[in-house]
Amino acid sequence: MNIKIVDNIKQPMKNENLTQMRLASKIRVGQSTISEWITGKNEPSIESLWNLADFFDVSVDYLIGRKGI
Repeated sequence: MNIKIVDNIKQPMKNENLTQMRLASKIRVGQSTISEWITGKNEPSIESLWNLADFFDVSVDYLIGRKGI
């Protein structure tokens, strides 16, 4: 996984004081899925990227490191 994606998921989580479990609940995935994204064992699907972008109110391009907020 591109480190930028990891940072662009972890930073908003930190800013909003979200646990992996809470974020997983909000975007309807398992906590282990969030853990795999953060550790680089797996990458978010397109649908998950859309859900993350909507939840954090950022663009998918931001999440994947293509441009700033």
